Amino acid sequence: MPIDRSAYEKYLSVPAGPLRVLLDTHIARTPDAATPAQFAKIKMPLSLKCPMLTEDRLCRIHAELGEDFLCRTCATFPRIVSSIDNLEEKALSLSCPEAARMVLLDPDLMAPVGDGHFTMTWDDSVQGGSALLPFFWPIREFVLTLVRNRAYPLWQRLFLIGSLCRRLDAVARGELGRGVAAVLRDFSAAVDAGSLRIAMEKIPADTALQLDVVLQLAGLCRNRISTGARFVECLEAFKLGIGFAPGATMEALIAGYAEACCQHYAPFFAAQPHILENYLVNAIFRRQFPFGPKDGHIVAEPEAAREFALLATQFALVKGLLIGVAGFHKEQFSAAHVIHTVQAASKHFDHHPQFLDEAHALLVSTGRDNAHGLTMLLRN
Repeated sequence: MPIDRSAYEKYLSVPAGPLRVLLDTHIARTPDAATPAQFAKIKMPLSLKCPMLTEDRLCRIHAELGEDFLCRTCATFPRIVSSIDNLEEKALSLSCPEAARMVLLDPDLMAPVGDGHFTMTWDDSVQGGSALLPFFWPIREFVLTLVRNRAYPLWQRLFLIGSLCRRLDAVARGELGRGVAAVLRDFSAAVDAGSLRIAMEKIPADTALQLDVVLQLAGLCRNRISTGARFVECLEAFKLGIGFAPGATMEALIAGYAEACCQHYAPFFAAQPHILENYLVNAIFRRQFPFGPKDGHIVAEPEAAREFALLATQFALVKGLLIGVAGFHKEQFSAAHVIHTVQAASKHFDHHPQFLDEAHALLVSTGRDNAHGLTMLLRN
């Protein structure tokens, strides 16, 4: 866990005693190239329990030294602060159970505006060139409009976002001969007209491929020596929910996965569609999608298609886990189980920021990082 320079220097002034011993034992400087925000780090044990916690899971630093001695990470958690156009924007980390509850269960978190259609009024003739950064806000608005457009099933909304990201990359490479505003206007018109529906419907669902990828992604998680206990619970519930047992065939697992999805997962989220929409909205804000974060700022020259692949991979794993968990709890599957699963998975992602890169590398190595392969992860 990163420690900013200001907090690190305060810890050097703590008088001798048990707390100072803890600080000296568990806090280490990061390399000289580290930024002031990541000047040092708390070395986490395999249990992932912060060594600064008491037996009652309260912070010793806060209790003995006061709030002013908290490092930036702890003082702001679960808030994630970003700077965009010199404006400060805050999102919430779903690794906090209360933040997950507040974000996921609020049906009016991002209430639709107007009729749900997007109107592109930005004129890019002044901006010129192929840079995407000047269009951060209209791109953000368009993506959020797509996420909330219930005229399309959720997997199709994600497919459309992925298609948009590939076109934005083409704009950045100068391959389209058009600017961002023109691409957004044309894409919005196609979405409103529904001209892409037929092509999307022709993409078949592939439960076997989806489950295979989810199992591989879950394996990436489970094989880590520092997997949290709550996340292990979710993985075990997922396995039991799809009928995983010694001697179980892949065909049996596919059937169990499909049944859990059809009988328990799909009806629950059909009745509460805002939950998964809110999950995606939160992910979009957290990563400044499709630009991506870097040291609290957006990336000036993004790889939009890659950012979409990371978003789709994370969503596919969470969705796959929820299908298995729904199959495990059956008729008792509830919002509490959703919060537990999403919180545990989000904590795993947050504690292992390289996980999504590894998951993306897995898709690349199997040739599933393209539009067709990612759709297989999203459609049931």
